[in-house]
Amino acid sequence: MDIKTWGQANDIWIRCAQELGEQALCRALQTAGLETKDLGALFFTTVTGVASPSIDALLINRMKLPTNIRRTPIFGLGCVAGAAGIARAADYVQAYPSQAAALVSVELCSLTLQREDLSVANLISSGLFADGAAAVIVTGSEFARNGNGTGNGNGHEPAGPKILATRSVFYPSTEEMMGWNISEKGFRILLSTEVPTLIRENLGRDVDAFLADHGLKRDDLESWVLHTGGPKILDAYSDALGLHNGQIDASWDCLRKVGNLSSASVLVVLEDVMKNRRPKPGALGLLGAMGPGFCSELLLLQW
Repeated sequence: MDIKTWGQANDIWIRCAQELGEQALCRALQTAGLETKDLGALFFTTVTGVASPSIDALLINRMKLPTNIRRTPIFGLGCVAGAAGIARAADYVQAYPSQAAALVSVELCSLTLQREDLSVANLISSGLFADGAAAVIVTGSEFARNGNGTGNGNGHEPAGPKILATRSVFYPSTEEMMGWNISEKGFRILLSTEVPTLIRENLGRDVDAFLADHGLKRDDLESWVLHTGGPKILDAYSDALGLHNGQIDASWDCLRKVGNLSSASVLVVLEDVMKNRRPKPGALGLLGAMGPGFCSELLLLQW
């Protein structure tokens, strides 16, 4: 396909984002044993295209979702948005414990490629970032008990872990670390070589502070669900958190299989852990991602 302008690329993004978003959400609902009518809120995240009405609105029409569904489109958080989206969905069901919320992520990184840009950042990103979509369902503490759904609503426990707590951390004056330079040609990657250093200097401290607030230490965690930022990012995670004994193999395996899917990455890692590396019941874990801002999002999980 000969794409000459950003407008052409974005039109393709809008069409494909609807198709992939619908597939991802249908799959998540089926796995959760729910129907579209069971959703009270819809969060949609991306950093690779723009639409107004946003894709969540288009999905409501496309999938006949409830017309009173609360929708929240999220743009610009990049790789951190998968974790941030789950956290915001958790905030929602904490306020409305008898409801269920969905997070849908669609990232079509190939449509942002700047062919004439021979910078190191663009060359690295073109080989690292990939296309994909994922969705997560988050249910409130009273959802199953109240019988609001066709699956979980008849008394079944959710298939995934319980979200015990969340933490957002913003690193001031680091906006040049990662993001887009936007021009008439579209999205041009902004990617600093200092990101691994920032991770090594900050993430361990922030995770320890988060856990300490809940009377925990790193050794209390049995699972780590970290976004697939790239080899240097995963190495930095390992160094910052002292994880050198295969604790983040799920992230490495997902990176090898599908690359970095930006906001969808951590959702893919979560699926891998749920299917292939599920901790024993009651075990604690941490889901985390970092991205433009620069910032991190941390979620304390119990399986």
